[in-house]
Amino acid sequence: MRQGDFVRQMDSGSSAIYGTPSQWHKIHMDLPLLLLLMILAGTGLFVLYSASGQSSHYVNRQLSYYGVGLLVMLITAQIPPRFLERWAVIPYVGGVALLVGVLLFGIGAKGAQRWLELGGFRFQPSEILKIAVPLMLASYLARRTLPPSFKHVFLSLIFIAIPPLLVAFQPDLGTAILIGVAGFFVLFLAGLPKRYLGFALLAAIVVLPLMWFYGLRDYQQQRILTMFDPEADKLGAGWNIIQSTIAIGSGGIHGKGWMQGTQSQLDFLPESHTDFIIAVLAEEFGLIGVFLLMSLFLLIILRCVMISFRAQSMFGCLLAGSLTLTFFVYIFVNMGMVSGILPVVGVPLPFMSYGGTSIVTLMLGFGMLMSVSTERKRSG
Repeated sequence: MRQGDFVRQMDSGSSAIYGTPSQWHKIHMDLPLLLLLMILAGTGLFVLYSASGQSSHYVNRQLSYYGVGLLVMLITAQIPPRFLERWAVIPYVGGVALLVGVLLFGIGAKGAQRWLELGGFRFQPSEILKIAVPLMLASYLARRTLPPSFKHVFLSLIFIAIPPLLVAFQPDLGTAILIGVAGFFVLFLAGLPKRYLGFALLAAIVVLPLMWFYGLRDYQQQRILTMFDPEADKLGAGWNIIQSTIAIGSGGIHGKGWMQGTQSQLDFLPESHTDFIIAVLAEEFGLIGVFLLMSLFLLIILRCVMISFRAQSMFGCLLAGSLTLTFFVYIFVNMGMVSGILPVVGVPLPFMSYGGTSIVTLMLGFGMLMSVSTERKRSG
């Protein structure tokens, strides 16, 4: 199916299905999604205040990040998907150039070189590629006959592979994997033939042992081994997981109460305001709090899936679907590593963990989803 066929099918009767554009659609905002994101952001600030040791500094900084992110989302939502499709190569090439700049001129911290500083502002370019890669792939594949041929699958894999390889040299294996997964989702949604999935699985079986011995650094191997037996190094590599699981378990059903968690308030839990913030929520609000947060995430994902299904073009469908799946993977990986079922790879929990680049990038992605959501109203 070509994009033109897809558009013609959606155009027929679309006005009768979706009706007259509302005031929110006129400013290109999807109201249900916007409200859910605002509730999630408010929840994040509430938990962050406790997780940061009642620090107004972190809360104020996070609030400013949300403000910038909201502005970015609003501006991005005004850009028609057809424009995003036409110029998708620019953020991809620009992002790759920034990754090269990180390797040459980047700022190091905690043994990694992942940041650039421009005009006194420090940011992590790898976050941009989480959006730029699926954007580029959606643009490339939407203009081809689907399912993609071997040639287009091969070229797509090249587009996908370049950014993760550069990120892996920083080193940041977790982000490299997430970028690769985001690109693969576009291929999957485009109708990647099953035989290619079989080849990919076979290749992974062959490559994984080589990656273990030649591709992973000692500390990365240690993280994976620690996942299976954190007690083997209680005061070293296993400390984070042990303290996290203690915090989660001690919260019980109802939790200890806001700002009453012992693991976070007494600084037993490392990175409590960033990667391990859900352990703080679990300790203070218990299983009920975690369930409510997961329900909120689920509602956001369901809304995004609906946007993908209702997209007017193949490009919009591929982009919205891949961004939605990537958002789900961020949540799954963070919760998995905090609970000890996945290695600790430094993936923040969306809208909850402290961090500027991550929030602005997420809002950029949701701005694209807003654009896809309201595109049918503009052309009606």
